[in-house]
Amino acid sequence: MMLVELTEVPDGALPVAEFKDHLRLGTGFDEDDLQDGLLVQQLRAALAAIEGRTGKALFERTFEWSVAAWRDLGQQILPIAPVTGVHALEIEDAQGVDEVIDVTRFRLETDLHRSRIVAAGYVLPAIPVGGQALVTFSAGMGATWQDLPADIRQAVLYLAGQYYEDRHGQSVQGETLPRVVEALIHRYRDFRLFRGRWS
Repeated sequence: MMLVELTEVPDGALPVAEFKDHLRLGTGFDEDDLQDGLLVQQLRAALAAIEGRTGKALFERTFEWSVAAWRDLGQQILPIAPVTGVHALEIEDAQGVDEVIDVTRFRLETDLHRSRIVAAGYVLPAIPVGGQALVTFSAGMGATWQDLPADIRQAVLYLAGQYYEDRHGQSVQGETLPRVVEALIHRYRDFRLFRGRWS
């Protein structure tokens, strides 16, 4: 399985001015924009970390996902949520020949945690041995910064601020996120029961 991001969040969509206010950086100087590149990097890093932790796309964009076999013949959970639309479903055989599947043969069921494609009949189109299914879809909580939930926006700014303060690598966080960020994003995480334990 492979998930590829076909479109990325443009720099202009990132809340650089709001991030400057959050950091309480001085304004009104000729050099106001000198750190903009660094601030964009920290914002992108924070977005990626929170998306990885929650399994959610924050800014809406387009993805392509390839899978060699359906986990369930009647439906397939997509790898990131919330999905806003499926643009194409193609079945590729071992020789790389594509078949575009008619949209009447499946439907999208949206969900904050587990969006899925569901067969219109009993089963999804068969994936031949050595082949794969290619699903092109859009996912995200919103098209603009202001479309994102307030707690997610706060988590991104806080985490980006932590990255900015530690830009010289003097502290070690490991793979954990600050407690305040974990608290802000908690309700967006997709907890699953695995061997009797929630993860």
